[in-house]
Amino acid sequence: MEFAWAALGGDPALLPRISTVVRDGVLPARLPVRELARACVGVCALAAAELGARRAGRAEVPRVRVDDGAVGTAFVSERHLLIDGRAPVTFAPLSRFWRTADGWVRTHANYPHHRERLLAALSVPEGMPDPVAAVGAALAERSSRDVEEAVYAAGGLAVASRTAKEWAAHGQGSAVAARPLVEHHRADTAHARVLPALAPIGGTLQLPAAGVRVLDLTRVIAGPVATRTLALLGADVLRVDPPGMPEILDQHADTGFGKRSATLDLAADPDSFEALLAEADVVVTGYRPGALDRFGLSPEALMARRPGLVVAQVSAWGAYGPWAGRRGFDSLVQVATGIASVEGSVEQPGALPAQALDHGTGYLLAAAVLRALTERLDGGGGRVVRLSLARTAAWLTDGIERGPDGLDVYEGLYEGPEAWLAERDSRLGRLRYALPPVSFEGGPCDWWRPPGPWGADEARWG
Repeated sequence: MEFAWAALGGDPALLPRISTVVRDGVLPARLPVRELARACVGVCALAAAELGARRAGRAEVPRVRVDDGAVGTAFVSERHLLIDGRAPVTFAPLSRFWRTADGWVRTHANYPHHRERLLAALSVPEGMPDPVAAVGAALAERSSRDVEEAVYAAGGLAVASRTAKEWAAHGQGSAVAARPLVEHHRADTAHARVLPALAPIGGTLQLPAAGVRVLDLTRVIAGPVATRTLALLGADVLRVDPPGMPEILDQHADTGFGKRSATLDLAADPDSFEALLAEADVVVTGYRPGALDRFGLSPEALMARRPGLVVAQVSAWGAYGPWAGRRGFDSLVQVATGIASVEGSVEQPGALPAQALDHGTGYLLAAAVLRALTERLDGGGGRVVRLSLARTAAWLTDGIERGPDGLDVYEGLYEGPEAWLAERDSRLGRLRYALPPVSFEGGPCDWWRPPGPWGADEARWG
């Protein structure tokens, strides 16, 4: 965890506050996925404990407990979700590996518009009785790199399988490797809104992010995991999406705990967004770099209108390099960076046991926001933090030190997720879900509210 905590700018003297409950059989993989997951959750919990202690005026930071069982269960939370007993849909039929004339390619077509663009790029008509067979036949005749470029040119998503060596030689691979795991800097010297002190209630601390208002402009997994975590810690999180582009139901339910969800047309109703921004402490974006700039949502533009703001950005490929403007997802980043060839082989690519780049980067993003809020207590000023799935992938493939960190308790074999699952009623139905893995003394054990229907709330602060 030392590397991740240092990347966040954390005080190394706080690391002994973390203890680990070690369980064998969690997130088994050739790469050190368990260690990555443990580190990301651990530093997030430590950042939360640090912020809570600072706001409460306590000299001692609460102890953090990282349980491999809770972490492993949370990293596949989308698979454990049940809505009225119905199992989730994780990947659409056209989101998968395909053999090409010279290797393999992986596509992502969970959203209708991405499916349409994939079919158009391959000249496969809509309405085919067996689209999987038709796409497979079209791809088998073409090279992987040709498919990658043609589908991206059409606005779809397809990535050729590469080895780690090939990715290191790629322009995007080298651009990502040159960047830190967590990019963060102070962007202005304005005095931010002063967060109120936290008073103990019944001998325990209030939630560390209580009173923090977070505008959530993210989709899919990494960004929503970060904002779901901030909601767990007490932040008022309002997710805002464009109307007419609903989130996939199961995905929204899994990452919507603790939040409210509203729709807002930024082009047609800029005044409503400005009213939200005027009272926000944090804006988190999860769209590809530059995609929101035309709406005046670059970090520089946001801070010009809301001095002292914390702006947190997460993307697939990073903000620099030839692929900076490309869309991407965890499964595609695994394929491009050589992870798929390590977990399988060049002849038959494999996958990580979880969408660990998404979940891991999500907890790191939440940790970066929490640390930015702590740093703001010392001198005001806005902060910008940036992370990418591709940079997290580089950390994983470069090798994370195997073995636990801190004071350790060995609990034997991971025997299943049941101890870290809960049920509750919601407006979506009866939910079974994974409990949050972020744990520290006096911290929350569950979200204060379940997810509601997508876009059902008003675009205003609670």
